[in-house]
Amino acid sequence: MSSDDHDPAGPKNEAGGVVPSPAQRVAAARDKSRRGLPVWQESLLLLGLAVVLAVLLKSFVVQAFYIPSESMEPGLVEDDRILVEKWSGWFGGEVERGDVVVFEDPGGWLTRGEVDEPSNPVSGALAAIGLLPDTGFLVKRVVGVEGDTIVCCDAKKRLVVNGVALDEDDYVLEDRRVRGCRGPMTGNCAWRAGPVPEGSVFVMGDNRGRSADSTVHMCLEDETECVPGDEYVPTDLVVGKVWLLLWPTDRFGGLEATDAFDDVPDAS
Repeated sequence: MSSDDHDPAGPKNEAGGVVPSPAQRVAAARDKSRRGLPVWQESLLLLGLAVVLAVLLKSFVVQAFYIPSESMEPGLVEDDRILVEKWSGWFGGEVERGDVVVFEDPGGWLTRGEVDEPSNPVSGALAAIGLLPDTGFLVKRVVGVEGDTIVCCDAKKRLVVNGVALDEDDYVLEDRRVRGCRGPMTGNCAWRAGPVPEGSVFVMGDNRGRSADSTVHMCLEDETECVPGDEYVPTDLVVGKVWLLLWPTDRFGGLEATDAFDDVPDAS
């Protein structure tokens, strides 16, 4: 029996070093795992996970926006920060009349001064992954869905959808000095839109005298410099429904639902 067999430090290898026992190897592995990654590597990993999470949230759950104009007053005021939810479309949910939605510019809807672009490449990158509010979008209320006909206006100056006059007192900003009716920026209170094409919606701002919405893009009588159909927004461009008003904090919360469209029948 060699002297190594009685060495209290344990058996040695060919180089004379002590061979660790199984228990010692387990303890060493535990110590290494406790030490973890270097701080800089751990910071990069956490940053990467945060970016991935932000991208997933923006793509499938919620997205941040800000209100760039006064077109949705009184419910949403210029510079309000909002969250838009996307989950209602996961299981075949559709945009409904009365929904306040955010949608991508169909082309030519945004005018100069309505939207501020990110001021530098870093801001642009953060906006792209959902860590800053996005630009290049609009927020409006859905007044007509596929097949609907919208008429302005009845004897009481109210919008009529599928033959039913709307009571919009709970969300429309009253300013008949500008509008003369609850119609919009067309220059008159006598127009008709629809039937709304398949896969599209007709939208209007709640501040009817200050909203460049579907009504601005209609082809009115004797108007030639317009494109028929440009007044409708493809539902494919709808990002989602406004879910939460984040800022200012004194108005934090969800938008109040409206019953203005409850009696409107589906298009026949």
